[in-house]
Amino acid sequence: MASQFFGDSIFWIETDKIRPNPYQPRREFDEGALRDLAESIRMYGLLQPLVVTRTEIVKEDGGMAVEYELISGERRLRASKLLGMPQIPAIIRANSDDARVKLELAIIENLQREDLNPVERARSFSQLSEEFGLKHIQIAQKIGKSREYVSNSIRLLALPADMLDSLSQGKISEGHARPLLMLSDRPEEQATLFKEITFRRLTVRETELIARKIAIEKARGKNRFPNLEFAEFEQRLSETLGTRVSIEPKQKGGKITIDFFTPDDLRAIFKALESKTDVPKATEAAVTKESEIPAPVIAVDDRSKEEKKEDENTEDLYSIKDFSL
Repeated sequence: MASQFFGDSIFWIETDKIRPNPYQPRREFDEGALRDLAESIRMYGLLQPLVVTRTEIVKEDGGMAVEYELISGERRLRASKLLGMPQIPAIIRANSDDARVKLELAIIENLQREDLNPVERARSFSQLSEEFGLKHIQIAQKIGKSREYVSNSIRLLALPADMLDSLSQGKISEGHARPLLMLSDRPEEQATLFKEITFRRLTVRETELIARKIAIEKARGKNRFPNLEFAEFEQRLSETLGTRVSIEPKQKGGKITIDFFTPDDLRAIFKALESKTDVPKATEAAVTKESEIPAPVIAVDDRSKEEKKEDENTEDLYSIKDFSL
């Protein structure tokens, strides 16, 4: 009877006695939005009470102390604390709720208000599945979504930490995350595509097209190369330079495309190429010093004047002017 009374009634509770919900899935709260909410509460009051559980604790001196644990209303509690409100209205639920129920209630409230970012939502679903043994279809039924919605959300957690951070901060969208997941088995390509999304501001459609192209090339495998060694060259260049490298063979020769996104990327690529290039240095034997170049041979005419004149007369014998037809 008392539990029914608590569940149907609103009480004013000391704000400092309310502990946060340890299963609160939301980890990030926008300070600006909290200040706006606090200003709204200051002007119009708290229109919706919190939901808490009540726990009685026996103190060392034999006395009793009461604590409250928040189930839903984290933003309202934080905004009220910003205003310095000593008391806050709350509905007290019976303290029979287990951890799973508390998590479910917190998730449902946040989903209804669209307060969870994709990563927080994925972690909440994953916790319900792994820690409490709920199947994806059971989670979907509790939150009023499809099983695919739950499964696709949990799949997001397979992304690397830096991509999850960008997703939770809104730097990339959930639509960008799906093509990235297609490349989970090709981490170098995945990292390169993530850079392209970030620096080139790729749309979701552009990201999907690139991911599909990479997947098709993977399916075709080494058959696109006339020489199997080309595939190894392409992979080694990508790993060495830390970016996407594409080799396009043609009838004669071919083309190598190296992607970069920032000037720093270009410098890193150049440095990698420079460090890997083995330029043969000239040896001392191959270097010819200027002093060692032999001087041109100049013929010296040391004949006397009479000898020179005699030779000139001899040359005149064969002059064309001495012949006639």
